[in-house]
Amino acid sequence: MITTHHKPDADALGSSLGLYNYLVLKGIQPVVVSPTDYGDFLKWMPNEQNVLNYELETERCTNLIAEADLIFCLDFNALKRINQMGELVRASKADKVMIDHHLEPEDFATFGLHNTERSSTCELVYETIAIFGDANLVNKDIASCLYAGMMTDTASFKHGSTYPSTHRVAASLLEKGAEPNEIYEHIYDNYSISRMRFIGYCLNEKLQILKEHDTALICITAEELKQYHIITGDTEGLVNYGLAIKGIKLSVLIVDRTVSRKMSFRSKGDFPANAFARTYFNGGGHFNAAGGESSSSLADTETSFKQALKEYELHLNKLK
Repeated sequence: MITTHHKPDADALGSSLGLYNYLVLKGIQPVVVSPTDYGDFLKWMPNEQNVLNYELETERCTNLIAEADLIFCLDFNALKRINQMGELVRASKADKVMIDHHLEPEDFATFGLHNTERSSTCELVYETIAIFGDANLVNKDIASCLYAGMMTDTASFKHGSTYPSTHRVAASLLEKGAEPNEIYEHIYDNYSISRMRFIGYCLNEKLQILKEHDTALICITAEELKQYHIITGDTEGLVNYGLAIKGIKLSVLIVDRTVSRKMSFRSKGDFPANAFARTYFNGGGHFNAAGGESSSSLADTETSFKQALKEYELHLNKLK
């Protein structure tokens, strides 16, 4: 069985389906289980139609976890990232294999390939296939899935997470048939009209610039999500717009998901987005790209964020 974190992005689903397609070539019939749904912009990936959604097929997926001999855990390093599935995977007698590039992994896996100096889990899945001596088996289907995750997790190869190994693997995937223009169009040139209008609304009406902290902030209410018919995946990438503004070093998106307030952090330079998220908002991630959450109201979360930003900048200044 192969699983990945809730609300999978291109790296999560791309690594899962890249590994799935490879194992099929090896004569193994794996199953991919996602803890939740995911954006329509990922549904072009080869064999995506075979992915099971735990929330929609809970009993079937629960049985599959219990019956599995081997469970691959991709693009997450703590079992809480797969929601209710976490304790089921923990209790399973199956060996667990973690393949991931995030900091501070939880000790739950039997085996693992963990490297924070890799662009993405997709890059690590390619490395796994190569370790098994099967790089020659990588075909267009596998290459397309893996390239998608590498491209998105590096923001088209511009983030600091783009290493020399990233370009070497990307070149190999192109040689195997991945078509970057088509993959880019599937992911980025595939917006609904409502999503495009929502982005315009957020930039025009909701964007706050906190000049004293070189920070851009967008807070979205649950009512606004309903007003623009926002579905899973539609807020993907919205946090990155703030970093396109001259002088901005930190961009933050806070979304009221009713049950909790989800937070995305993106930074430039030496601002540790992951440490900030971990310190104040029960989060974590990469140095310049992290996430967090809050159980407080949206208004209180916004207030807490602004206060935390002041405190944390004082802390950083003392360290300097």
